[in-house]
Amino acid sequence: MNASNRLISVDVFRGLTIAAMMLVNYPGSYENTYSFLKHAHWNGMAPPDFIFPFFIFIVGVSIVLSFSKQIAAEKPRKEMVKKILIRFLEIWAIGLFIHFLPDLNFGFWDYFGVLQRIAQVYLVCSLLYLFTNWKTQIYILSGILLAYWITMSFISTNLFSAGTMEPGLNFASWFDRLFFSSEMMGKHGWNSEGLYSTFPAIASGIAGMLAGRFIVSKKISEKTLIWLFTAGALSVIAGAIWDWQFPINKKVWTSSFVLYTSGWASIVLAISMWLIDFMEYKNNVFSRVGVIFGMNAIAVYVMGDVFQTIYYYSHFQDLVYNGLINLGIASKTASLAWALISVSSCFLVAYFLYRRKLFIKL
Repeated sequence: MNASNRLISVDVFRGLTIAAMMLVNYPGSYENTYSFLKHAHWNGMAPPDFIFPFFIFIVGVSIVLSFSKQIAAEKPRKEMVKKILIRFLEIWAIGLFIHFLPDLNFGFWDYFGVLQRIAQVYLVCSLLYLFTNWKTQIYILSGILLAYWITMSFISTNLFSAGTMEPGLNFASWFDRLFFSSEMMGKHGWNSEGLYSTFPAIASGIAGMLAGRFIVSKKISEKTLIWLFTAGALSVIAGAIWDWQFPINKKVWTSSFVLYTSGWASIVLAISMWLIDFMEYKNNVFSRVGVIFGMNAIAVYVMGDVFQTIYYYSHFQDLVYNGLINLGIASKTASLAWALISVSSCFLVAYFLYRRKLFIKL
């Protein structure tokens, strides 16, 4: 199989990542949630901490797979840039709008969020792909990781000493507060999708682009997948070693976190490609569900947020969750059951769009 053809594994990867994101985000009760569905409190990794960087990584891969075909077809760069800017504004605006639900109170504007970060990473990485080569991208990736490490580890302010890595007391939070109001920083004085920590998130996207470049430049073979797997393993090791000095931390997206999660994303992608694209195990339930979610990933994610708002403010969520508890089901199991119901309702929308061949490019 030639890498220029559509890689089903990328759709599966993207789709299952979005499904996992919604499973974690929409429990019946945040207080009663199984530990494997909770993010790490601060430093360290828990299973949900892989979800967002995995999606950012696959955004980078998808940029290469999409734009390489357009460049090969000699599509004008000016037209491509125009579409990039439009897509960036669409995703960013939808992410902004979600914050206004359900009462549509436009008195407070929150520029931070998951979709806003995805939009920013998409914009920067897309332009980098169009106007720089892979060597320059490696330099930029390395520069971001080193600069972030230096500023977070060796610069002090009047609020904290150099190297402080506490919630709200670190260089990233301090930097964000220079430009944004305390309200926008949240009740704890910091925001996990803030401006400064978006730079290393861009590095995660670049890592995905480098993996994508390697894929499109080769034919899908065991050797290609071994190289992708090996590069991922080395990145995981590098991230784990860096963790000794610069802790792995999703909340501020540390440089060690970028290497560690990008490495695992590369490993998982290599395994997915081997199973789905190389061995052609495409007709199992995981592949089918992944493709259905993955073909409209961001649109389904947005719909999930809309559904959750409706469920919460109509008290339907409480009715189901408390009803399960009243039937004798443990609170954590009831919470997980509601999360599965939420994901299933989104799957029905995704399945409808897929069957109708409606693919919303957000």
